[in-house]
Amino acid sequence: MSIAPYGTWKSPIAASQVAAGVTPLSEPRLDGAAVYWLEGRASEGGRMAAMRAQGGKAGSQITPMPFNLRSRVHEYGGGAYHVAGGTLYFSNFADNLLYAQVGDGAPRVLTQNGLHRHADFVLDAARKRLIAVREDHSRAGQEARTTLVALTVDAEAGGAARESTLDEGYDFYAAPRLAPDGTRLAWLCWRHPLMPWNGTELWLADVQPDGKLANKRKLAGGPSESLCQPVWSPDGHLYVVSDRSNWWNIYRVDDSGLTAICPMEAEFGRPQWVFGQAMYGFTGDNEITAIAIEKGICRLLRIGLASGEAQPIATPFSDLDGLVAGAGFAIVLAGSPTTPLQVVRVDVKTGKYAVLAQSMQKTPDAGTISAGTAIEFPTTGGAVSHAFYYAPKNKDYTAPEGTLPPLIVFSHGGPTGMTTPVLRLSYQYWTSRGFAVLDVNYRGSTGFGRSYREALYGQWGIVDVDDCIEGARHMVKQGLADGNRLAIRGGSAGGYATLCALTFHDLFKVGASYFGVGDLKGLDGDNHKFESQYNNSLLAPFPERNRLYLERSPIHHVEQLKCPTIFFQGLDDNVVLPSQSETMVAALKASGVPVAYMAFAGEGHGFRREETIRVTLEAELYFYSAVFGFKAADKLAAVEIFNAENLPLARS
Repeated sequence: MSIAPYGTWKSPIAASQVAAGVTPLSEPRLDGAAVYWLEGRASEGGRMAAMRAQGGKAGSQITPMPFNLRSRVHEYGGGAYHVAGGTLYFSNFADNLLYAQVGDGAPRVLTQNGLHRHADFVLDAARKRLIAVREDHSRAGQEARTTLVALTVDAEAGGAARESTLDEGYDFYAAPRLAPDGTRLAWLCWRHPLMPWNGTELWLADVQPDGKLANKRKLAGGPSESLCQPVWSPDGHLYVVSDRSNWWNIYRVDDSGLTAICPMEAEFGRPQWVFGQAMYGFTGDNEITAIAIEKGICRLLRIGLASGEAQPIATPFSDLDGLVAGAGFAIVLAGSPTTPLQVVRVDVKTGKYAVLAQSMQKTPDAGTISAGTAIEFPTTGGAVSHAFYYAPKNKDYTAPEGTLPPLIVFSHGGPTGMTTPVLRLSYQYWTSRGFAVLDVNYRGSTGFGRSYREALYGQWGIVDVDDCIEGARHMVKQGLADGNRLAIRGGSAGGYATLCALTFHDLFKVGASYFGVGDLKGLDGDNHKFESQYNNSLLAPFPERNRLYLERSPIHHVEQLKCPTIFFQGLDDNVVLPSQSETMVAALKASGVPVAYMAFAGEGHGFRREETIRVTLEAELYFYSAVFGFKAADKLAAVEIFNAENLPLARS
């Protein structure tokens, strides 16, 4: 084993390997004995293809080029396909049209109007129709209109689908779910300015023989209760997830209201950024198998409906999502600190599992994998925040005695998001070179209850930043990081936290902003319907918001930013315009602060090209090495650093 300073270790994980990424896996489904899921195809323009596995055989692709199973509803999509009786129904990203594919046959188009987007399908087999959420973009210059619709289809008969409206009047709809006998339909809906994790309503209606809805009634919910994932039991009882107890728990819907079946300080739901999310299902007539999130870590539980008791299912996984249930088994997306995301079939009695698909075909050597450790630390206002700590690790290296590693704080996007301890090469890239990483679930993150999520409301740019700062300080106090070599990085909302930390505080010595928000007012240009009033809760309604725009936007206080910073920006970004980064870079150049700027044509809000990801990662490492004064083992292209003569080590 070689002795070398932290940050200079030679790593087997190249930036090109990180850039190549993993195969995206999402949306498992069951159709009898067949298991379906979606799989990304980087070599085919990033399209999502449907996969099918059955009879113990490996999964095979069933949707041909160029079909891309993605929906644009709410812009973030999800719930892009449904499968029943061997027929696959899906939304195609390129044209927003619906298609039906019987078995391995050619997909047949069902709809004609590409201005009508659809998602979150359920099949009403008795009436040969799909029930779905529709987002109508046909009214030029007006906000899209969202409704609950039925599309009468016969996959084998040909002809276009006939659409009819089932319910309207709310700004948003989600999760239409048909009772097993087809006589009742449940759904969720909500209105501006709420986001679905603020407040939703659960409705129920009787389905008449002609397919129309009657006796519509609201069952639960309102502006201060978030409901998600309505599910029917095999015997026709309705269940739903509610956060009325502060935690997203599972409830049975009775005539008297909602009854908790297994109250826990754990989350059985996630924010409904996308459609079709699923974290529980019936693996028996009187048994639910569910994913519970406790302090950012997921585990599988069997819940007996008679007793209300939860029994853990022993698996090695700490990151779980997308659960679909069969008789005695569950299909889930699963990963751990040492394994990337996989599609697995889990026997709920024994915990034994079989891997159906893997997002990463080759993983690093175990001696180079740093597993994330959950930590809690005190933060401002007497609160407690959460993070995952990744120690430097490389089986071939150790650092000189008495030295401490540089620390990189990762600030996730969202901001209503959550980071989990699953194997990510983007973290191992740093830890295998001798950096420590702190991945922060700041206040506002999911997985810690409603009150923790709402701690960000009105405080965006304040408490999330405080938690990143206090997390770094905690690592220094614990003797796990060098207080003179602290970095912070993030993209989008995480980039906003990064820029705020660098502008309004002086703890960090260097930062990297990936298309970070510098001007909050600029977000008003991102006016798609779903997020158009999100800032009401994150900041404040107008006119108070105008004052906060000025107070909390780093672009208006750039004279306070004295820390070396590197900016990465897509020139086609319509959310954070290039002018935001360019204005801040120009100001730093003029004030003598060391700064670097890299812009990429053809990239938008979130880098997707392999070459861009590789170049930015290597440039970030180069910038840190210049600021912290070490020579990386990698052969790195030089990055132009303006005012490099003013780097701390250059001055010394």
